[in-house]
Amino acid sequence: MPNERQAARTFRDLQVWSKAHEFVLEVYRFTSSFPKQERYALSLQMRRAAISIPANIAKGFRKRGKADKVRFLNIAEGSIEESRYYLILAQDLGYGSTEVPMQTLEEVSRLLNGYIKAILASDS
Repeated sequence: MPNERQAARTFRDLQVWSKAHEFVLEVYRFTSSFPKQERYALSLQMRRAAISIPANIAKGFRKRGKADKVRFLNIAEGSIEESRYYLILAQDLGYGSTEVPMQTLEEVSRLLNGYIKAILASDS
């Protein structure tokens, strides 16, 4: 079948992980221009929350049971919401436009939601 996907062998094969990693890189670029006083405050928090998304997708990838997999993916969902807030805050503080990272984050959220649904619907 032309639309059938090959099973991922590593977390790096997952489209959701790839897009989440892209988001982390965008956050690093965005926060690199923050004021010096934010280096250990908002900038650090934004980076940690962003990194948590692909890291938890990767952790969940090798878990054998659905519950274990989904637990790590739910942590990633929480980090998406945390990142969403930090982007809103950075925009409101005038640290730059968050349009591009916000669009990427929305795509990560959509992909992660689909991945979780697929895991929960699977037989294994």
